[in-house]
Amino acid sequence: MRTFVYTAHPSRVVFGSGTADRLPDEVRRLGGSRVLLLSSPPLAEASGRVREALGALVAAEFDGAVMHTPVDVTERALSVLREAGADCLVAVGGGSTTGLSKALALRTGLPQVIVPTTYAGSEVTPVLGETRDGRKTTQSSPAILPEAVVYDVDFTLSLPPAMSLTSGINALAHAVEALYSADANPVTDGLALDAISRIARALPRLAADPADRDTRADLLHAAWLAGTCLATVGMGLHHKLCHTLGGSFDLPHAETHTVVLPHAMAYNAPAVPEVMRRIADALGVADAPGGVHDLVASLGGPTSLRDLGMPESGLARAAELATATPYPNPRELTTEGIADLLTGAWHGRRPEGPATTRTKLARLTEQVVASFAQAPDPRVGTLLSDLVRHLHTFVAANDVTDDEWQYAIDFLTRAGEITGPTRQEFVLLSDTLGVSSAVDLLTNSRTPTTTPSAVLGPFYVAGPPEAAHGSDIAAGLPGIPLWADVRVTDTDGKPVKDAVVDVWQSNKDGFYDVQLPDLDGPVLRARLRTDADGRLTFWSILPSPYPIPEDGPVGRMLAGAGRHPYRAPHLHFMIDAPGHRRLVTQLFVAGADYLDSDTVFGVKDELVVDFTPHTGPTPDDRTVEGEWRRLDYTFRIAPLAD
Repeated sequence: MRTFVYTAHPSRVVFGSGTADRLPDEVRRLGGSRVLLLSSPPLAEASGRVREALGALVAAEFDGAVMHTPVDVTERALSVLREAGADCLVAVGGGSTTGLSKALALRTGLPQVIVPTTYAGSEVTPVLGETRDGRKTTQSSPAILPEAVVYDVDFTLSLPPAMSLTSGINALAHAVEALYSADANPVTDGLALDAISRIARALPRLAADPADRDTRADLLHAAWLAGTCLATVGMGLHHKLCHTLGGSFDLPHAETHTVVLPHAMAYNAPAVPEVMRRIADALGVADAPGGVHDLVASLGGPTSLRDLGMPESGLARAAELATATPYPNPRELTTEGIADLLTGAWHGRRPEGPATTRTKLARLTEQVVASFAQAPDPRVGTLLSDLVRHLHTFVAANDVTDDEWQYAIDFLTRAGEITGPTRQEFVLLSDTLGVSSAVDLLTNSRTPTTTPSAVLGPFYVAGPPEAAHGSDIAAGLPGIPLWADVRVTDTDGKPVKDAVVDVWQSNKDGFYDVQLPDLDGPVLRARLRTDADGRLTFWSILPSPYPIPEDGPVGRMLAGAGRHPYRAPHLHFMIDAPGHRRLVTQLFVAGADYLDSDTVFGVKDELVVDFTPHTGPTPDDRTVEGEWRRLDYTFRIAPLAD
């Protein structure tokens, strides 16, 4: 049983587009009337928009916020605050401006409203990191937590793609470390995994279209979730390293997070394999540390501390500083181990978690997929690559054994051995697994104004015998006589002349002619052609329910699964007409058995029709003793232009 403690930090969040216009209400709600507006020079446009929204509420401005919240900058801002008599802080920007606001709030007790322009997430945390004399220290207090955060997606639209990437990875770091924090709990786990998944999806979309407002909103949403995780649980190695590198070597905050995160994850991976698996799943990769590195590299982000200006000579000192004070981390911290971590990050090497069956399988999958990359037909390459991924996922998810897979191979072998001109076992397999109906459903969805299609089935035989209108395709076989009066039109209701209509069905005992070697020639199958009115007629017999062949591998599969083999009674139709799409479909007898459990999942409500009972005179004056049935139906087929 899991034991945990969860503390929620109250903070009001206003999220959306154009929400900056609500800033005056948020300030007044906190009792403010004289605002100190905080920003930095690169945020002149954003701060101008906030200034305009606040209007007369702005008592003073300070635009000198810088990274890592140096104490001397805070003191200068404090002088401005006191001189103006400010009673509320409004900060617009990223982590630097938010940090300054927190430092001032800690010293004055004033309420804060934060307007983020990046994905830092610090706006919803009670954590403050300050730098004094080149050393960064961190503290946490309820007095540091901003009272309100106004997320306005519009303020992130101008954030350059490169900064968006590093800021997004900064947010990702909050979520990742929350999952293996000593204070982890089910609430933050859910928030963290949601944030990771959103960030992994949003960053590539943002790189493709930086102006995509929905993607920006998704990333800002993720940053809020990740920041909430940071506010709730303690952070570990990654954040300690970034604070050390940023405070002691003046490295850029978000870029440092971006470089260090995959290496810190790889260091901790042996101690938290299950957490890394969950992170990998959220990212959609096999190996979490390598996946984060690959995401950054694929989008052109920084992967090396060397490129950020970190001197190689400082790596040893950084390792000592990072391990000088004990702090919670899933894996024991050693100066040597951290030095190796930092060396890899300095060189920009691709980190990996411990080799596992999962990661080895992922590499195998990608090798196989890569083998199809040069397929002459790109569609072939796509289909085979996707098939491999799904098959490998199935094997891994079910931990398939050698014996089980050999049984599957033997099953397919037996299906091949039993297949012949009159027995299509692979079609039966496709049908009973619902694959045939799935493909049919997708195909039919492209022509929604036509008669729905249905599966071909295993008993169609090309080139059936030609039959005249009004003829009896049952050739005297026993069964309830059926008169079929069929029309074929286009989607506008115009008759289609000279359409070739193939019809086939089973006998009253459920067998097709190809299953009955004693029959002399084809029966219950025929080819007819529509007249000028798009019409044709024929006699047959009422279809009956029947079992698919049970004496082969597919039949044994159904028995093993406890499934019945029966098909609902139906007539098959295949309609071809010049200039029109081919229609393969079936008509099912309304009220018959197995309509709701057809073993090949072929029944569609629109294809269940009345085979109306009659007695007495027939349409062509044929003498019928007792009951006979009538089928009237109009098929609508699509022109090729559709």
